[in-house]
This record gives sequence, structure tokens and C-alpha cells, in this order.
Amino acid sequence: MPKQSSGVPSQVKPIFDEIVQLINSACRQCLDEECAGAAALLVAALARKRPSPLLKGKRNVWAAGVIFTIARVNFLFDPSVQPSCRPADLAAACGVSQSSASAKARDIERLFGIGPFDRKWTLASKLDDNTMAWLIMIDGLIVDVRTEPRDIQEEAFRLGLIPYLP
Repeated sequence: MPKQSSGVPSQVKPIFDEIVQLINSACRQCLDEECAGAAALLVAALARKRPSPLLKGKRNVWAAGVIFTIARVNFLFDPSVQPSCRPADLAAACGVSQSSASAKARDIERLFGIGPFDRKWTLASKLDDNTMAWLIMIDGLIVDVRTEPRDIQEEAFRLGLIPYLP
């Protein structure tokens, strides 16, 4: 995993650090370290935006919105998934209302075009279960590349269409 603070502008670095600290605390309470790491990468992406949206708004709302975004992509609000957490508990761990956290998550999702099954924000431990990460188009047909010959898998990986060679 890349260094979480790489490329964070110095003017935003203190805000980034504070939000990541809040995320780490909330994830320790409700989720896990992998979620905290993915959330920190998303905060770094927000910090690099010009102008950074992190310069406005409450830090704990940003933390909650970022964690909600990662949780939504990875279906971590579903109790059958591990780790999982109720949205109300996660919002409470950040000290915000569930509606504030959800609204901020919608803003973040809109800003980056993030949706369910988004491969870029899928946790590494969940990639094998994310069918969307493995679908490619071959001759006009959408196929799961894991069922294709190795040379096709290697080309799909070389082109950045799949996360790793199965």
C-alpha cells in the first residue's frame, strides 16, 4: 500500500493528519486497520484536490464521510460481511450524526465518481469477492477474466484492467 500522506500539500498536511487520526480511532472502534488505511488514502486524494475541500468543514464530518464512503463501496454496513458496522455506530464513533456522515459521503462519491464495487476503493481482502473488478470486454462480450486463458489475463493486467493476476 502506498504511503498514505504521499503528495499531500504542506498547507493541508495538519488537517490531513487530524482527519486520519479521527479515522484511525473510529476504525479501531468499529471496523479494522485495513479500512483505516483505505480511508487514509481517500483523505490524501481529497487533500491533493485543488483547492482541497478539506480546507472547509468540520474534521470529524470529513472523517465520517470518508469512512462511510469506504464502507459503502465494500458493503461494510451489511451485518453478513466481516468486518461490519452499523452506520449509526460508525457516525457516533466520529461524533457526528448519521445524516451528516451520509451526506458527506455522497459529496465525496460524487467528487470522485465512486460507486458500489469501485475497484480503486475496494479493500484488498474483498477484491476476490468483487466481480466487477474482474469483468472485461472481449469481442463485445463481457467476461470474467478469471475464466479466460492466462495470456488474456496477463494482457488485462498489463493494461490495468484487473487488480492482479489471478
